[in-house]
Amino acid sequence: MFLGLGWLVFLTFGIVGLYGPIVRYGPNRYSINDPHAAKTIYGLGAQFAKSSWYSTWGPPGRWTIFADQNVHRHAQNRRMYQNTYSMSSLISYEPYVDECTDLFSDRLRELSQAGQSVDMGRWFQNYAFDVIGLITYSRRLGFLDQGEDIGGVISALENHLTYATLVGIFPWLHPICHFVQNRLLGGERGKGREYVLKFTLEQMAAFKAAPKSMPSNVEIEQSETVVESFLSKFQSKHSSEPGSFTQYHIQVGCAANMVAGSDTTAISLTAILYYLLSHPASLEKLRKEVDSSFQDGKLSTKPTFKESQSMPYLQAVIKEALRMHPATGLPLERVVPPGGATIAGRFFPEGTVVGINSWVEHRNTHIFGPDAGTFRPERWLDADSDQLSLMNRHWMPFGLGSRTCIGRHISMLEITKLVPRILRDFDFAIVEPIDSSKGIFNTHNMWFVKPSDFQVRLGLRAQSSQ
Repeated sequence: MFLGLGWLVFLTFGIVGLYGPIVRYGPNRYSINDPHAAKTIYGLGAQFAKSSWYSTWGPPGRWTIFADQNVHRHAQNRRMYQNTYSMSSLISYEPYVDECTDLFSDRLRELSQAGQSVDMGRWFQNYAFDVIGLITYSRRLGFLDQGEDIGGVISALENHLTYATLVGIFPWLHPICHFVQNRLLGGERGKGREYVLKFTLEQMAAFKAAPKSMPSNVEIEQSETVVESFLSKFQSKHSSEPGSFTQYHIQVGCAANMVAGSDTTAISLTAILYYLLSHPASLEKLRKEVDSSFQDGKLSTKPTFKESQSMPYLQAVIKEALRMHPATGLPLERVVPPGGATIAGRFFPEGTVVGINSWVEHRNTHIFGPDAGTFRPERWLDADSDQLSLMNRHWMPFGLGSRTCIGRHISMLEITKLVPRILRDFDFAIVEPIDSSKGIFNTHNMWFVKPSDFQVRLGLRAQSSQ
């Protein structure tokens, strides 16, 4: 535990930068802070497998999309999921996102009229969960309807994050701890990821029992087009390729959406709002872009992904907020392959664990400039082509290379559509005054760097669309 807690605190706050480009943080484990290291470790074709720390993110002895340590098996499985997660495929889910955004806006109006402060981090998570529910199962899970943790799913995922992060430090304990947690202490449904897996199996069983009666499709407004849920697509793929795309593939894919899809999006949305509220000039500049786009007819009442993509300052704000506060806060550990590798001017023998922490990489002044520790969206607009290319290559809120988060486009779809809409329709104010020297953004790092109790007051803007 000493190693684990020391590791979390030490690496999260970027102290690595004080000790040079290579810091040893555990037995045979090194955090790297060098502009040339990312390509070596994570570049396409690199054979650096994930470390044993990731083994605790799935059931003992079973692979998952995120945690698989077998490079070749992961590549093979990922190819089977890839088309479903492509942005061209996900654009068809805009009606799902709009449905949840409508309800989210209704909840914000109610809360603003009540005059009470709101934990926006929790409400962003409610929003993200219901979007994921619609995309994955074609039904909202009820988080926005009830404004609370439905069925203990959020608690189960937080339990999973704590378990995987800490037990992963001693992965040989995983089979024992998993058995104790889920078979002896977990009750009928288990705990953490096991709870989510059982929920997924229940959805699969319901679909199989009555696929026609289960709400697995949504008709797009004014169109005959039907949008299939992830579960429906996975079931179809299993029917056509039962030998290669198994029932376990369906379960893993749906569960992955639940485990990663809510936290990543909610954390990113919270970070965007926090940095805008703590930098009024940036907020005002983005508001002007949003308002003028809406008034000129370039932004719909329900902003489309294409419209939002055409707003340069919005895109710069999103990239900068995710640079300052990437969702994950630990090194993305990889194992040096046979033959060893030279990284940051030092040779590491095979079997050594190396990794880059996105919080450290994103504050590297050689990449993002001397003000890398400052929120400044303009850096993405003012940079020349070479500098912009350099920054993009090292922008890693969703990871890098072949293990980049497979669901990143889901998150960006939600973020890009929601942010301009709520900034157009609502005023936000942080309850406590901002102390620029200390900050008020309280976070807790268990793989995901989750904000806690981010209290904001809401108000309706005069030019609200409704």
